[in-house]
Amino acid sequence: MKRLKTILFLLAAAPALAFASGATIHLDKAPVNLADQESLQRGARMFVNYCLNCHSATSMRYSRMQDIGLTEDQIKENLLFAADKPGETMKVGMTKTDGKTWFGATPPDLSVIARSRGADWLYTYLRGFYRDDSRATGWNNTVFDKVGMPHVMWSLQGEMVPVMKKEGEHEVIERLELAKPGSVTLAEYDAMVGDLVNYLVWMGEPAQLQRKQLGIIVLAFLAIFFVVAFYLKKEFWKDIH
Repeated sequence: MKRLKTILFLLAAAPALAFASGATIHLDKAPVNLADQESLQRGARMFVNYCLNCHSATSMRYSRMQDIGLTEDQIKENLLFAADKPGETMKVGMTKTDGKTWFGATPPDLSVIARSRGADWLYTYLRGFYRDDSRATGWNNTVFDKVGMPHVMWSLQGEMVPVMKKEGEHEVIERLELAKPGSVTLAEYDAMVGDLVNYLVWMGEPAQLQRKQLGIIVLAFLAIFFVVAFYLKKEFWKDIH
């Protein structure tokens, strides 16, 4: 009985403990808009150019990008670098063994990373890299401490360095400051990351926009049918007491 009470207490406290453990990490709101096809197209270009070198997306076919307004010819000319045909899935040439040797862990498949991590986490993570000479890659991250992934988009964002503050006996990162500018401004980089995250959210479930629209139509139909059924019921049962 005592063990049962302990288990029930832990189950009840789990949400609060989870919240407390994640409360120290501030996540910025990702600008997700799946109806913005131009943003999705820019995000697809970012994904192919910067992510697909190490990370695969084996649940996604290049041809599916036609759903975001791209033609087959545009896909072939601008995005089909790691495959021969648009019908192929997004695979990478790097093996799992090589990935583990080079980065300490195999780079994960990104097919459903937005559903796993969340859009806000990804948006904050991709903007949270900073210089850290103690790391083998030379980079660390405010969201994922001691991350094995290097900052592959540093040439765009530039080099960020942490500004520390004192919290009790420890020093923590207060904010990041730009030490060396990249090829774009920070605002432009944030917009590019927003497009990339938008694409990752879409890639996690390409049919979700249609699914939500269909759901609204179904609920509207059920609401109308409820009114009709209500008055039919009143008509059929009006003489029964």
